[in-house]
Amino acid sequence: MINSGRYARQTMLSGFGEEGQKRLRKATVAVIGLGGLGSVVVTYLAGAGVGKLVLVDPDTVSLTNLQRQVLYSEKQLDLPKAVCAAQRAVSLNSEVIAEPISESINQENAAEILKRCDLVVDCTDNYPTRYLIDDACAKAGIPWIYGSIGEFHGQVSLFGY
Repeated sequence: MINSGRYARQTMLSGFGEEGQKRLRKATVAVIGLGGLGSVVVTYLAGAGVGKLVLVDPDTVSLTNLQRQVLYSEKQLDLPKAVCAAQRAVSLNSEVIAEPISESINQENAAEILKRCDLVVDCTDNYPTRYLIDDACAKAGIPWIYGSIGEFHGQVSLFGY
């Protein structure tokens, strides 16, 4: 059953409705890179009611992150970002399952991490990882969204849809 109160603002949209909400609930989305952009993406995916989030980042929370990485707090300094992001996603929406992966995505683990995902959101900050995600998603037939922010500029693209 869909929580009609929680999701009323999106289920009322023409062409979305309760069926769209059910599809979101069944979806698994990987968010790779849990920095400034990834923090916002996780917040909105959890709020929207995506059923499962696979959260991938090898880093820990640092003081210099806090002004732009809104998922984290001072109490989480030096803790793994993936674990903190998963806890925050579930605290925002208890209907969401969040799986933290506190390691880098690489050639050895990419296929295993992504095989269960319906969509990948690349919020990383380096080209080698972005190319790896592209290769892994193309091989698995998974669409992916690339997002990038630099100073006052941003980019977003959808691939493989």
